[in-house]
Amino acid sequence: MTRAKLLLYAVLALGLLVVVGPFVWMLLSSFKPEAEIRAVPPTWWPHTWTLGNYRDLFSRLDFPQYFANSAIVAVLVTAGNLLFCSLLGYALAKLDFPGRKALFLAVLGMLMVPGMVTFVPQFVLISNMGLANSYAGLVLPFLAGPFGVFLMRQFLLSIPDDLIEAARVDGAGEWRIFWRVVLPLCKPALATLGILTFLASWNNFLWPLVVATTDDKYTLPVALALYSIGQNRAYYGLLLAGAVVVVVPVLIVFLALQRHFMRGIATTGLK
Repeated sequence: MTRAKLLLYAVLALGLLVVVGPFVWMLLSSFKPEAEIRAVPPTWWPHTWTLGNYRDLFSRLDFPQYFANSAIVAVLVTAGNLLFCSLLGYALAKLDFPGRKALFLAVLGMLMVPGMVTFVPQFVLISNMGLANSYAGLVLPFLAGPFGVFLMRQFLLSIPDDLIEAARVDGAGEWRIFWRVVLPLCKPALATLGILTFLASWNNFLWPLVVATTDDKYTLPVALALYSIGQNRAYYGLLLAGAVVVVVPVLIVFLALQRHFMRGIATTGLK
């Protein structure tokens, strides 16, 4: 093995340690008592193993309700992005209509706008529509996004136009072409968009914190943040146990769609 390869493997191993290390520490520390978590210097391996943090998580919080809220919001947002972004991407990539280039430039421009710029206008709009503290208010602003439209449009450019023209010659309409011909070929891009959207929605904190005003609409990140902070201090054991539980669904989704996700990242943008 050459010296260059050894150096490359060493750099990659260091990068892996930097990325994975905090997650391993989070998992191990969730089994530590509160005093050991606060110990200085910190310990890596728990001296005293305990499930008390997880018992507190399920006893102090209405965990099934908060988990269900997060799941409902994340699934609806993900499904909306998969549908609407693929439809918009198909129109921008394969349909010829006046203003298509201008519309695509508008999508690119929206990618450059920070989310906090539109946060207040979105909240005012949702409040005026009477959707505050509702699932609709939590879901509606995120049913489609410029990144998803851009991702799907770039992937759809790689699908041969001859395939679509052949379907049109056979008498298929645009809706049937989209569902029966185009969409089955978009599995890698759909998997990529689904994972990224689900991850962003599942971990979203600020929007649910502002829109949800009662306990029955809190998502899991909001509930963890509110109930793990006491009057005088934070309960880090509860936070770490909650963080582990929050990460598990994302890992399951990623592992289930990993093969398509890697293909989507590798092929999106190729033409």
